[in-house]
Amino acid sequence: MNEVAAALREILQGPVLVGEPLRRHTTWRIGGPAALFISPQTEEELLAALHLLARVKMPWMALGTGSNLLVRDGGFRGAVIHMGDLQSMTFRGDGTAKVGGGLSMMRLIRQAVKRGLAGLEDLAGIPATVGGAVKMNAGAGGQDMAGVLEGAFLAGGDGMEYWPASRLDMRYRASAVPFDRIVAAAVLRFTPGDPEMLSLSVQQRLMARRKAQGVGKPNAGSVFKNPPGQQAWRLIDDSGLRGHSVGGAQISEKHANFIINRGGARAADVLSLIGEIQEVVQRRTGIMLEPEVQVVGEV
Repeated sequence: MNEVAAALREILQGPVLVGEPLRRHTTWRIGGPAALFISPQTEEELLAALHLLARVKMPWMALGTGSNLLVRDGGFRGAVIHMGDLQSMTFRGDGTAKVGGGLSMMRLIRQAVKRGLAGLEDLAGIPATVGGAVKMNAGAGGQDMAGVLEGAFLAGGDGMEYWPASRLDMRYRASAVPFDRIVAAAVLRFTPGDPEMLSLSVQQRLMARRKAQGVGKPNAGSVFKNPPGQQAWRLIDDSGLRGHSVGGAQISEKHANFIINRGGARAADVLSLIGEIQEVVQRRTGIMLEPEVQVVGEV
């Protein structure tokens, strides 16, 4: 491990951390340590790091804002690649933009709206980076990433490759981004809109999100995908589970598809609660809820 850390320090400008607690980097404030934690400053550094990790056969995972993610209590026995410094943003005159995978969605939306570019304003307030939003085809209201995505630059141990949207196979809260690739950048195509009306739409979306989802405690957003024709929160609520808890994890009293960390929650608490929700809802309705959150790491 020390040899890999030393080699990474030779090619990266930023720090290479050993045993970094991932609870510091997830919105749930839950997660054991990462064997290594790195933050590439450029696409070149990202590619160099991925090449090295492939050569030494060390597993890795990409990390953006740490939302929609549960890291198990044993942590991650590999390298966590934090994408927060890859925030390039280039708007072109034809309504397209190339943006870095580490760029926050909120910053992107504000800049697009300022330029009178529509297509993502319904996603205002989603705590995600562009890379994570592409990988899970983030959506809200009547919009999702598939509606604006032209393609993405995927980085791996063997270099960078451009995939058009057709190859990425964007679908409900999923895509074909391979597990061994990182969304280093995306090309988006917007439609013309009125900046003032778009700005008003963003403000209304933010207010609605705060009202409906301001649960007041660390969380990872919606835990379950909506089944076809159903709303996950309503299935959970109608099953009498609102407020139910396991250890430090609790189904939010305000939004039944949110699990909050009341303080000191472990990943094991959250996973146990997820299992209970699935069991109760399936027994009552016959529907097996599918988690939206990604679960990684060791027990």
